[in-house]
Formats: sequence, structure tokens, C-alpha cells
Amino acid sequence: METEIKIRMANTEDAEALLEIYAPYVRETAITFEYEVPTVEEFEKRIRRTLRRYPYLVAELSGEIVGYSYASPFKERKAYDWAIETSIYVRQDRRGLGIGRRLHDELETVLKKQNILNMNACIAYPAKEDEHLTMDSVKFHEHLGYEMVGRFHRCGYKFNRWYDMVWMEKMIGEHRADQPEVIPVMKWEG
Repeated sequence: METEIKIRMANTEDAEALLEIYAPYVRETAITFEYEVPTVEEFEKRIRRTLRRYPYLVAELSGEIVGYSYASPFKERKAYDWAIETSIYVRQDRRGLGIGRRLHDELETVLKKQNILNMNACIAYPAKEDEHLTMDSVKFHEHLGYEMVGRFHRCGYKFNRWYDMVWMEKMIGEHRADQPEVIPVMKWEG
């Protein structure tokens, strides 16, 4: 039986499977601050929009989609091109198998080849852990080499309570005066 985690680039045909992974995070957690589960069509649009410039990766375990990760703009202004925001979601019954780590490592590899320098993670942060949010995401990012760079207090409201938001950052390249341009993932020959 095949148990190796395989990582590949996503496509719009993956939208339904990816949405099945994401939906419980929307309905049951404060990991995402979305209130309503998007439609499959909306998820297809998100995948297409991301792939114009950044990687959108899928993890498969024994041929089944079990997680995904992607990069998005940190900010839309040109001067921010070398900084991105990361997102990683793993099917809840498949956590703890190294899927998130593999998705992150492959995402970092692709981003380095695109000339990205700063990986940023915007993470919901509980004043006190509860049934909707733990410190697991912060601990995961710390383990990957991210450092805490900022905290916003009571800025996200979900499940009738307020949550903080933290930013964590990992530098993955050399910051130079003659910085090479970022290569969009569609033009990158990986």
C-alpha cells in the first residue's frame, strides 16, 4: 500500500476536494475568520487567481487529497513583491502525519526559486485556548523557523468571542540592493 506523501501543483478540478478540507475549519474553528463556507465555484476562482503568480500545492496520501498550501500577496504594492503570506490546511483526521511540514517545505522551495524572500503567516491567536482555537498553528510555525513579529489585539470576532491575530515571519533569501524580480509561478519552469 502506498503511504508516501506526494506534493503537486493544484488545479481547478481539485476545488471540491480542497473545499471539503477547508469547510470544517470555517464551521468549527477560528483558524480562519471566514464565517460562510465558500462555494466550489468561488474556490475554483481562488485557485486560478493564486496560480497566476504563486504556487498552490496539494498533498496526496495514497492517492487521496489530504491537504493544501498556497502563497498570496503580503500587500498589493510593487515594493512588497518579495514578501508573501502563506496558508496551509490539512484534513483534520490526517494531522500529525507530517503533511503540513511537507506542504510547507515544498512551498518554501518553490518560493525561493521565484525569488521570494519573506514568508509571512497571519495566525489567529487565542488569549486563552478554547474549543475553536489552540496555539498549535503558532507552535507549528515556530518549529519551521518563523519568528513572532507582531500582535493585534481582539481584531477577529467569531463564535461570540474576540481573538487576537499574530504575524510570524521567516526569511528565506538574501535581501540585496539589486534584487532580482519575482518570477510568477506560471512562468517558472520548476
